[in-house]
Amino acid sequence: MADGGGIGGALSTAALGMSAQQQRVNNISNNLANVSTTAFKRSKIAFQDLLYETKTTSSKNKEAQLQIGHGSKAVGNIRYFSQGSMEQTGRGLDLAIKGTGFFRVQMHDGSIAYTRDGSLTVNSEGAIVTQSGLPLADDIYIPQDAVGIQINQQGVVSAKLPGDQGSIELGQLELVKFINPSGLSAMGDNLYARTEAAGLPQFGIAGMDGFGTVEQGFLEQSNVNIVTSMVSLIQAQRAYETNAKMIQTAEEMMQMTNSIKR
Repeated sequence: MADGGGIGGALSTAALGMSAQQQRVNNISNNLANVSTTAFKRSKIAFQDLLYETKTTSSKNKEAQLQIGHGSKAVGNIRYFSQGSMEQTGRGLDLAIKGTGFFRVQMHDGSIAYTRDGSLTVNSEGAIVTQSGLPLADDIYIPQDAVGIQINQQGVVSAKLPGDQGSIELGQLELVKFINPSGLSAMGDNLYARTEAAGLPQFGIAGMDGFGTVEQGFLEQSNVNIVTSMVSLIQAQRAYETNAKMIQTAEEMMQMTNSIKR
């Protein structure tokens, strides 16, 4: 016969299971919500099982030990930086990194953030900025009378001025990579902050030393796979429903136990 403590443990374990699957659903929902976000990188919640309780049972002068688990818990997010597909836009300040690397972004407080979102524009001072108005940390300024901007695969920025036959070089976009990009902390607005888990930033030129190339006139799409995400969402929903059913079953067993004791 199941004891009250055992049934109570089942209730607790099932409740933790529902909480874990709810977090999984929230994560998948966020991935799907950003399926059209430029250079968005999908994430997955990592779970671990909780402590086990060892119980000794006896049967016909023999003893056996059983380990009873107590559910699971979320321990972190794993972000996948696999390459997204490339969409051609033809716009001069749309840049995609094909391969490894991040652009550097200057935050309002002077710190540096990192992004793969190359949907850029120019502010009133001529600085190259993100769609949120944050300047790239490369201090490159576009002349107001520039009639064309060229950015090659190595990140060299040039502009053509009225009356000039050729183009003038304005600066170099420097890329950054990390030994463990999954350790970066998402800040929102397609920005990431460095953490100890990511390692020290490594600076370099596009197309060299393992860095990807800069593709002008392209934008990187998100790496969210809708079909895979929907399958995972259905699995999480079924697991949530199963844990809810387990709570109902445990409650019915407790009612039966109480009626027997009476």
